[in-house]
Amino acid sequence: MTDKQAKRSKFVVVGGGIAGVTCTEQFPSDQIVLLTAAPLIKAVTNFKQVSKTLEDFDVEEQPSSILQEKYPNVRVIQSAVRQLQAKEHKVQTENGEEFNYEKLCICTGGRPKLFTQDNPYVLGIRDTDSAQEFQKRLSTAKRIVVIGNGGIALELVYEVEGCEVIWAVKDKAIGNTFFDAGAAQFLVPSLETDKPERAVPCKRTRYTTDGANALSAPSGAFVISDRGVQNQALGSALGPDWHEGIKLKGAQEVSHRVHVEYQCEVQKIYTAEDFRLSQQRDSQPASEMSKVGLWPVYIQLTNGKTYGCDFIVSATGVIPNTEPFLHGNSLAVAVDSGLRVDDHMQTSEPDVYAAGDVCTACWEPSPMWQQMRLWTQARQMGWYAARCMAADLLQEPIELDFCFELFSHITKFFNYKVVLLGKFNAQGLGQDHELLVRCTKGHEYVKVVLSQGRMVGAVLIGDTDLEETFENLILNQMDLSAYGEELLNPNIDIEDYFD
Repeated sequence: MTDKQAKRSKFVVVGGGIAGVTCTEQFPSDQIVLLTAAPLIKAVTNFKQVSKTLEDFDVEEQPSSILQEKYPNVRVIQSAVRQLQAKEHKVQTENGEEFNYEKLCICTGGRPKLFTQDNPYVLGIRDTDSAQEFQKRLSTAKRIVVIGNGGIALELVYEVEGCEVIWAVKDKAIGNTFFDAGAAQFLVPSLETDKPERAVPCKRTRYTTDGANALSAPSGAFVISDRGVQNQALGSALGPDWHEGIKLKGAQEVSHRVHVEYQCEVQKIYTAEDFRLSQQRDSQPASEMSKVGLWPVYIQLTNGKTYGCDFIVSATGVIPNTEPFLHGNSLAVAVDSGLRVDDHMQTSEPDVYAAGDVCTACWEPSPMWQQMRLWTQARQMGWYAARCMAADLLQEPIELDFCFELFSHITKFFNYKVVLLGKFNAQGLGQDHELLVRCTKGHEYVKVVLSQGRMVGAVLIGDTDLEETFENLILNQMDLSAYGEELLNPNIDIEDYFD
C-alpha cells in the first residue's frame, strides 16, 4: 500500500490540544489515529475532581511519542489536514496521506484574532515559538502595549516585570470576560504593588520545537494562556501556567508598572518615521508619553492618546480553526464561526464530531451553563465526544454529561485563586437578579448572583473555601430569600450551616 492509498481507522481525531488528546485517550483498545500539526501535544496531568463539577488540573506539553508509548493503540501522525471529504469519510493530510474513518472528531482549537495582520511590531501569543519570540523581544523592551481584556491579557500584564506596560481595554473595567466592576476594583491594586515571591518553582519538564521536527527541553521554553488557543498550521495551544518558573523581564529596573487605558481600541499604528511625519504635517508636538526617545512603533487609541513602544501584544480573542474542513462539505457554522454541534457533539455532517474551541454548542443548554472557550471545557468536551462516538457506533443511547449542568471554572489571576460558577456575571438574566457582595481588601472578594431568591451564580476570589457549598446551592436551587444579606455574613460558617 502506498502513502497515496487511504488507510482505514475506526476513529480519527484531528488536533493535538487538550480536547483532541483527551478524546484520543478514551479509546484504550480501539485503533485510533491522531493527526496533529506539531510534534508537541497537550496532556492533562495532576487531575483532581474538586467537587461535582469543578475540576483542577495542569496542562503539560509533551512529545507525541509519550502518548503512543502510553497507548499502543494510538498512532500519531504529524501533519496538518489539507481537506476533509465528509461524504467519502476521508481526511487528506498536508504530507500526502489519506485516512478513511468511521467516526471523526475535529479538535483543531482556535487561532489568535489579531487586530491587524502582517505587522512586524504586533505579536500574537499562540504557540511555543511565538511565546519564545515574546520572551526574546521583552528582554530588550522598555515599554510594551497590550491590547485585549481576556485571560491572556490579564495574566500577561501581571507577570511582566522590568518593562512599562500600557494596557488598552475596550471596557469600563479590567477582566470584563470574567468579572464585574467590583471584582476588577478588588484586583487593580495588585497591578500597583510588587508581586510576592513565588514559594515553589515549577519543576515540570518543558519541551519546545527545534527546527522542523526536533525536540528539546530548554529551561526557557514555556506555555501561556488560560484559554485553548491552537493554530492548526503552526502547532498546539499553549498551557495555563506560562508564568511558572520562567523569567518575563524587560530591560528596565522597575518591578511592576502598568497603566490602564479604559474604553478604547486601536485606531492606527505608525512606524517611527510615519509618526514623525504625521507630527510635522499636523504641526503638533508628540505627546509626553510618546516623545521620550524615538520608539520603533506608535499606537493611536480611539480615546485620542498615542503611545510609543517597543512592540504591541494582541490578546483580543480567538477564531475557531475551521478552514480545512469547510470546503466541499455541508458543515453548519455558528455566528461565532465555530462548527455547530448538537448534544452528542455531532456536526451537521454524519459521523463528524467536534470538541473544544473549534465548536459551538448549539443544543438547548442548562440554565446554569454557558460555553466559554477555556481549558476546562476543552477537556470536558473531548472526553464527552469520545463517549458519544463510541455509543453512536454501538447504537447505544447516551445522556448529556453532568458537567454541562453547571458552568464551573478554577483559575488564578494576579496570584489570587479564582472560582467562577453558573451565571457568575448574571449572563442573560437582564434586570431579574440581585447581587450580594463581601469584600475584604487584599484578602477575598465574594459575589453571589440571586434570581427569585435562588443562587444562580458566584465569583470567588481568594481562598474562600466556599466553592463546594455554593455549587450545591446553585444545583439544588434552594430558596434563600429568608437569609438575605446574612448569606455572606463572615461570622457565620455557611459551609457547616448548609451541609
